[in-house]
Amino acid sequence: MSQRKEVHRAYLTGERALFQGRDLRITDSIFAEGESPLKESRNIELLGSMFKWKYPLWYAKNITVKNCTWFEMGRAGVWYTDHIRVEDSAIEAPKNFRRCHDVALKNVTFAGAEETLWHCEGVSIEHVTAKGDYFAMNSENMVIEDLMLYGNYSFDGAKNIEIRGSRLLSKDAFWNSENVTVYDSFLSGEYLGWNAKNLTLINCTIESLQGLCYIDNLVLKNCRLLHTSLAFEYSTVDAEIDGGIDSVINPAGGFIRADSIGELIIEKGKIDPGKTRIVCKREAKEAACA
Repeated sequence: MSQRKEVHRAYLTGERALFQGRDLRITDSIFAEGESPLKESRNIELLGSMFKWKYPLWYAKNITVKNCTWFEMGRAGVWYTDHIRVEDSAIEAPKNFRRCHDVALKNVTFAGAEETLWHCEGVSIEHVTAKGDYFAMNSENMVIEDLMLYGNYSFDGAKNIEIRGSRLLSKDAFWNSENVTVYDSFLSGEYLGWNAKNLTLINCTIESLQGLCYIDNLVLKNCRLLHTSLAFEYSTVDAEIDGGIDSVINPAGGFIRADSIGELIIEKGKIDPGKTRIVCKREAKEAACA
């Protein structure tokens, strides 16, 4: 790689200010009014810089970002970009990271994460806080550690996801997802995981109204279900619950183990009760545990 050209303390305006930039080291600079300043750029290092206008990094490759800021109007900031690393940065703008490949985010805060990380592939997330709906829709091959997420409808249609040590406050999380495994995390939100395939939760605490329903191959290992009711409807499930479950309704099949079930609703006209084995220490109010 050729030596990087230095851009230092620049104030850049106008459309495509550094269009097709190559081998640049940009420090303490401001990209002000003017769209697409780094469109189609290659081999760019950004340090301590700011994006104040739209579409800064589109169709770019090999980008390293440290201690930078996307302000609210730096929206739709990184699209169609491959091999990008962002560390120690603040992103206020929505709709960031779309149809990107090989994305690494570490110590990043998303104040407006609406429609962020859509259709991305190969994503690493570490120590990230995000607030906004529809986070990570249809993204694939994600490894996540210490994500603090405030936002509904997250991970809709996502595939091949591993999450560890995270906290997700998210209604309708993991809808239509495939091959998701969550370890040592807290999940709170209504209708968790509907229409998912191969959803596994290990050592997790879950709070959800009518969550974990319509799932093909749901696995829970050593999980706690706090104030979680009408669970497992039409799901095939292998559940090992630490403590009780408020209520269970019409599981499609599998094995459920818990200390107790407050209410067990089995409607023989809708499911075959013989396909699910339920073991608990105390009887449920409406139907006995077998």
